[in-house]
Amino acid sequence: MTISTGNVAASRRAWITVFSKEVRENARDRRTLASALLYGPLVGPVLFAVLISFIMVQQREKLEKPLELAIVGAEHAPNLVRHLERQGVIVRPAPGDAEAAIREQREDVVLRIGSRYAEHWQAGKPAPVDLLFDASRTHTGATVERTRALLQQYASTVATLRLQVRGIAPQIVTPVAVVDRDLSTPQSRTGMIMAMLPYFLILSAFVGGMYLAIDTTSGERERQSLEPLLITPVSRAQIMFGKLLATSAYAAASLLICVLAFVVSLGMIPADVAGFSLQLPAVTAVSIMLTVLPIALLAASTQTVVAAMAKSFREAQTYLQFLILLPAVPSLVLVVNPMKPALWMYLTPLFGQSALIGELVRGEEVPVAYIAACSATTVLLSGLFAALAVRLYRSERLAVSA
Repeated sequence: MTISTGNVAASRRAWITVFSKEVRENARDRRTLASALLYGPLVGPVLFAVLISFIMVQQREKLEKPLELAIVGAEHAPNLVRHLERQGVIVRPAPGDAEAAIREQREDVVLRIGSRYAEHWQAGKPAPVDLLFDASRTHTGATVERTRALLQQYASTVATLRLQVRGIAPQIVTPVAVVDRDLSTPQSRTGMIMAMLPYFLILSAFVGGMYLAIDTTSGERERQSLEPLLITPVSRAQIMFGKLLATSAYAAASLLICVLAFVVSLGMIPADVAGFSLQLPAVTAVSIMLTVLPIALLAASTQTVVAAMAKSFREAQTYLQFLILLPAVPSLVLVVNPMKPALWMYLTPLFGQSALIGELVRGEEVPVAYIAACSATTVLLSGLFAALAVRLYRSERLAVSA
């Protein structure tokens, strides 16, 4: 009776043995380990930091260096040209074909002053000027806005002088004074440029457990080591549970590394000039980690099911490469069509994590109940996939090599 009890106890601890076995064996494969815990979780933060740093440096250079403006017909508006020069603008003649210069990106902006400018000016009519630029070239936006602001400043100054000469108070033509009061904070403005952060985080969980999910199913079947494991006096549910926990552990480790990498990389970005605060405080980082952690279970369970259904290692790898595109869906939807967070989003796996991360990055207070609800639905869905994986493990076809 004692021996029987010991066997039962050992059988109940079988999932721990399977878990330890899979973790150790995956750790021995350096290339797989590097892909799961190095390339996957670090590529996103490094790429993000490099791109944002490049954009910030470009914006800083454009804001700090003098504005160079090519002008066609400068002789028709000498006062306007002198005003621009007093504002620090470097005025230079424009090329012969201004439109071609814009299309060929030899010029960002060209100011064209028509020959009838003086005529309209003397008649008290609006004097026409053309601001030539290509709106599809996003890098020209800062130059266009600076030029337009200088022209509006000159127009406002001249309009005020004309009213004063005629004995009219300038305030009379401004019946409504609109005062902009931006209530955003440097932290909340961060959400605009970190919209893809949820994607990188969720993707790291899927990448971290992908190869282990393949190796513990299709890989073992091809090596013909799965069938001996399945005929041991251990329930297949425990075998699957051990493998699933091992895959989840690697997915969670990849996620943790990704979060830490973002904390470090974002702290190195010179965002002070742009009015952003790209720092991830420790409290925010921990909240983000707790929010996304259930995704490790979801990624492991879905990948285990797909890999178990595949007939070979190569086929499983092909299927899972398409599966890792799934985390991009919520982030892309929220980027293309920004929506106010609603209850249905919090209760939808992947969407809920993306919405919550966006709120946390903006510095908003997120109720713990929202995080708990999002985690609960994600764990529930993971449990459904895990049950499907158990059913696949109980099928005799699982051990049959293609």
